[in-house]
Amino acid sequence: MNNAQIAGTFEQLADLLEFQGANPFRLRAYRNGARTIRDHSESIESIVADDPSRLTEIDGIGKGVAEKCVALIETGEIAQLKELLDEVPKSVLALLRIPGLGPKKAAILFREMQITTLEQLQAACEAGKVRELKGFAKKTEELILQGISIAAAANERIFWALGDEIATAMREHLRPCKAISQLELAGSYRRGKETLGDLDVLVVATDPQTVMNHFGEFPDIEQTIGRGETKMSVRLSNGFQIDLRVVPEESFGAALQYFTGSKDHNVVVRSRAKQRGLKINEWGVFNATTDEYIAGATEKDVYAALDMPLFPPELREARREFDLAAEGELPRLIEIQDVCGDLHMHTTETDGKATILEMMAAARAQGLSYIAITDHSQRVTMAHGLDADRLRRQWEEIDDLNQRHGKAFTVLKGIECDILEAGGMDLQDDVLSEADWVVASIHYGQKQPRSQITERIVNALKNPYVSCIAHPTGRLLNRREPYDVDIEAVFEAAKTHGKMLELNANPMRLDLNDVLCAAAKKYGIPIVISSDAHSTDGLAVMRYGVLQARRAGLTSSDVANTRTWSQLHKLIGKPVDQDDQVV
Repeated sequence: MNNAQIAGTFEQLADLLEFQGANPFRLRAYRNGARTIRDHSESIESIVADDPSRLTEIDGIGKGVAEKCVALIETGEIAQLKELLDEVPKSVLALLRIPGLGPKKAAILFREMQITTLEQLQAACEAGKVRELKGFAKKTEELILQGISIAAAANERIFWALGDEIATAMREHLRPCKAISQLELAGSYRRGKETLGDLDVLVVATDPQTVMNHFGEFPDIEQTIGRGETKMSVRLSNGFQIDLRVVPEESFGAALQYFTGSKDHNVVVRSRAKQRGLKINEWGVFNATTDEYIAGATEKDVYAALDMPLFPPELREARREFDLAAEGELPRLIEIQDVCGDLHMHTTETDGKATILEMMAAARAQGLSYIAITDHSQRVTMAHGLDADRLRRQWEEIDDLNQRHGKAFTVLKGIECDILEAGGMDLQDDVLSEADWVVASIHYGQKQPRSQITERIVNALKNPYVSCIAHPTGRLLNRREPYDVDIEAVFEAAKTHGKMLELNANPMRLDLNDVLCAAAKKYGIPIVISSDAHSTDGLAVMRYGVLQARRAGLTSSDVANTRTWSQLHKLIGKPVDQDDQVV
């Protein structure tokens, strides 16, 4: 059982307890434990096998969570969770994913109307029955209807990061199977889409049945949906589907190209093949008249047969990849090793789990040369945000650290400063002027009218001491839609005032999304890929942001923090020139 599966079990336990109105401190303990387990670099299962007492040495795992970890790993279940599932159908958890509904109202719907699914809730709302309940109203009913689509999407798709954990575990499971000579993962996973609906596994094998038998022993399989001579589909315990296909060696590249997609990309590819008197499918490239096999063993050969380059999977969305190929060589997309610094993270001064020194050491271990410490400003009271005095004391500590550690690594004096609901910044300009790096963000008033949200962000970009806008649309994948903002006006302001926009690499955010990052590139606005880490392990999410940037077609020159700090610092406040390129 991997860490993601263990964490998911604790999250489900917390959801069900919240549904029943349990003590909020217990809920927090389980949710913190789940987050710690998911982010922990060492296998919890290995720790339990070696010495279970070590679990409580991990910050964020208390005695109760540790005991349940042991029980889960040794018996395959948590007794308390089993009891809860006997009382409350698992399907009701989908109700908790409706934005703004909350566990108390969800519990009322379950108890008084026996609603256990999103479909039942939608029907009740459309019939006007929900508004009749005490504590509900017509407006509540309308908001529930609006949120049902978000909750439904959350049930159907998982974060790419979670899909990657499943994919990695599947690779490791299949690795010992000697019948396999080639193995690749395809589909939206390979293209790096931010959420996944399923996982496609392609293999070349000497004995398909041996491969499928081995595949069927993957520990988390709950159901075998179907099995044939060369294809097998299974469903995991979390509902996620994996399809395994065994293909001939001479067709492996064609199958990989076909099943990687996207559908729109493949439509163009088939059209190009037809123009050349060819046809292409998952078996290969063939002469359309004679059916003569031309290519198919590798993707490179498949595309070459059509006079096209080997497109990076992340670009295969039928957006601009074919135009880029026609213009000449495809761009070298950004890679994780291009990133020099991380400009958004939190410490124990607010809601982080590590000290400045610990974050610094972890960043150095990842090969970075600078970081910005950007704890929350005072408006974020639940994170114990910093006022001017506390912030300046933190900056004094940073100055001391930089003096002691020389020029090999730089810690920047930063702040994530809230853009207030009424407009303006959460800290005065005389404070912000002392910072090396100011990230401006919206955490409150996210449902304000479009004009008001836009004005707040645009005015922040006009502030001479603001460097960058963090998570500019405020979305949370499968949880919260972006707030209503005129993003074109934000782009214009960033361009005019020489400011940057963040691609927040947290897999629940990935904000800006790939389309908006590509749009920012056209404006010449530098993108900053940041981890928004709240722990040392959290720094590792940078790779998800890089993957998103690749989907946007960004190169290292489009991303500000691929530069040294001295180079990047010169970009701040420098307007984009007439050619839409920052110089």
